[in-house]
Amino acid sequence: MKVISATSELEVAVSFFKELGLTVGLVPTMGALHNGHASLVKKCVAENDVCIVSVFVNPTQFNNANDLATYPRTLEADCKLLESLGANIAFAPTVDQIYPYPDTRQFDFTPLDKVMEGPMRPGHFNGVAQVVSRLFDITKPNRAYFGEKDFQQLAIIREMCRKYGYNDLEIVGCPIVREESGLALSSRNARLSDSQKKTAVGISKALFDSKNIKNSKNVAETKQWVIDTINAIDGMEVEYYEIVDGNTLQPISDWKETSYPVGCITVYLGDVRLIDNIKY
Repeated sequence: MKVISATSELEVAVSFFKELGLTVGLVPTMGALHNGHASLVKKCVAENDVCIVSVFVNPTQFNNANDLATYPRTLEADCKLLESLGANIAFAPTVDQIYPYPDTRQFDFTPLDKVMEGPMRPGHFNGVAQVVSRLFDITKPNRAYFGEKDFQQLAIIREMCRKYGYNDLEIVGCPIVREESGLALSSRNARLSDSQKKTAVGISKALFDSKNIKNSKNVAETKQWVIDTINAIDGMEVEYYEIVDGNTLQPISDWKETSYPVGCITVYLGDVRLIDNIKY
């Protein structure tokens, strides 16, 4: 596996692959890789001739300076994992390689970015679109792989492709990978103590249990039950829980409104912000 930090070097490599008629897969990450990322890389390796994994903590998608500063960075360990998984290239650029000049582009994903994470993290999805589109332009992939844990992000990236000229690129959504306890894998889990990780299991447990009570409760009652259940656990506070149409991301008020209801949640455990979702 080759580790590349210069955009120009990667572009030359990609041009060579394309001249040979090879398919290129991209797995965009912010590093601190775990088994969830590994599942994306394995799928990418299996479905493409070349697998490129980017490792880049993108500053433009953080609206909280402390969150950016404390985001875990483990490049050496990440590269060892990627090599063991069969990735061909780890792309680990500096900020000025991705943004040689300030990126002032503004993207519009109305109404997808006006709910849930949108109001809570102003500018976040614009930053995501900036970095992902840059990575697409640099690597020119045939397929790109994203985890369904970031459910809203995945929907917005699909919309970006539709709206901003990446129609030939296949976006592959991959299922959430969980610990045996049910806790969704996340790079942010590295910031949790052992006792906090045990507490965090309450998030997925409440979501799974809510599937069992769905038939006896309406949407509003199910939402409130999940919120109350998690808030009753010492140390956790729900920022939002929304049950939405999985295609439009708009909140529903009746189970009959959609055949694809998805519950999306964000919870603070101490100062660590955790997200999860469940398909009803």
